[in-house]
Amino acid sequence: MAQATQLPLPRGPLATHGDLPHYGVHIDGEHRAPVSKKYFATTQPYDGKTWAMIADAGAEDVNSAVQSAWRAGNEGPWASMSASERGRLMRKLADLVAANASWLADIERRDNGKLVTEVSGQVKYVADYLHYYAGLADKFESSVIPTDKKGVFAYTKHEPKGVVAIITPWNSPLSLTAWKLGPALAAGCTAVVKPSEFTSASMIEFAALIEAAGIPPGVVNVMTGGAKTGEALVTHDKVAHVGFTGGGEAGRKIYEMAARGLKTVTLELGGKSPNIVFDDADQEQAVKGVVAGIFAASGQTCIAGSRLLVQRSIHDAFVKRLIDFVSTAKLGDPGLEETQIGPIATPAQFDKIMSYIEIAKKEGAKCVLGGKARPDIGAGRFVEPTIFTGVDNAMRIAQEEVFGPVLSVIPFDTEEDAIRIGNDIAFGLAAGVWTTSLKRSLMMADRLKAGTIWINNYRSTSFTSPFGGYKQSGVGRESGIEAIRDYVQTKCVWISADLEVANPFGRR
Repeated sequence: MAQATQLPLPRGPLATHGDLPHYGVHIDGEHRAPVSKKYFATTQPYDGKTWAMIADAGAEDVNSAVQSAWRAGNEGPWASMSASERGRLMRKLADLVAANASWLADIERRDNGKLVTEVSGQVKYVADYLHYYAGLADKFESSVIPTDKKGVFAYTKHEPKGVVAIITPWNSPLSLTAWKLGPALAAGCTAVVKPSEFTSASMIEFAALIEAAGIPPGVVNVMTGGAKTGEALVTHDKVAHVGFTGGGEAGRKIYEMAARGLKTVTLELGGKSPNIVFDDADQEQAVKGVVAGIFAASGQTCIAGSRLLVQRSIHDAFVKRLIDFVSTAKLGDPGLEETQIGPIATPAQFDKIMSYIEIAKKEGAKCVLGGKARPDIGAGRFVEPTIFTGVDNAMRIAQEEVFGPVLSVIPFDTEEDAIRIGNDIAFGLAAGVWTTSLKRSLMMADRLKAGTIWINNYRSTSFTSPFGGYKQSGVGRESGIEAIRDYVQTKCVWISADLEVANPFGRR
């Protein structure tokens, strides 16, 4: 673990007992021990070693955090700041994140086993997200509305919804927090963030930067813990909006709990995205796009292109080229820059991936590459990059999210086949299309039912562009100007220029 002196700010751990840092919760600008005094271990996916202890927050901790956020949003200095002032503080935070990106990336890599090359880029991009929304804070304009009523005029105001609950998964903790926290702070909201119990440390370290940036205490609080912690947060009566990224089952439960309190939600859930390769595609580039779509991050990403649809005329040649390329991938320590495939983040996810490989074999799919665990590497939580051919889209391996380095190859004949197969899924998060035909590109973009369509590229995202899903892949949009709309409520103000009040028994 890097030395504390590498971070030019107060470190996140509340205390260190023996060799293990103990991370507390973050409430009202302070690191605190949980009321229960209970902690749980967090381990490194690569070697399986416990490296830190994380606070197990209970309902009392959650209530304190939400109350702190509510006070900050209604009574504290944050409530009276102009949008420009909020933006200036967000820019300070962005600069601190950029200055400490290596430290934060190292913490996150330890927690989720992601490649150092990828997680470093993601953390640096967190700063870009914060800069974008800092700039947007005083540029999200309201409007004066022309009406049909004489003597009066109406205008709108965008006001913060209030306390936002932000719940993030283990695959990209800080990145996915920024997707929600950026627009929430720009809108003037306050927040309570609950990272995954598997990847909590980086968010506590991030909280130290929030305070160092001068953002008032209570504006951002951090709760760590499992499902009970999340439930206490979502159901708290002072939480107005819930921003969640994670699995479909958990998303539906959160949606149900939020609905009981008439809270609004932004849900970014699972995917089973098609990556479609036509016979006129640049095959060398398409192979690289397919690999990036499914084997980057060991397939542990919601936008994974886990269904490869290949036009039948090039199917065999393309699959061979793909196998040759993937066979060169280097599995190993995610802290080394030469490593290309890292470990699976959690034991439960490892077991799930291996079970789906067996399901695919029983369904009759042919494993042409990988399909095995690698107990000889690290703590053994590695799965070989796996490719199945002979897959029918009705198979479970093609319909259900595996969230691992497992690719299902499905042949198709015509454009209509590709569209039918691509859309024949409960999800609609993303889709990729590889073709040199502009006409085909536009037609496919129009007819594929997904929130993001990539033409001759895959996994491109930006703070400037909206992201979200169709169907069971989610509700609402993140990133871009669209995202801030989920964190404001619109008020309409009517002002009369008439000195005389109209007949009160007649509607104007």
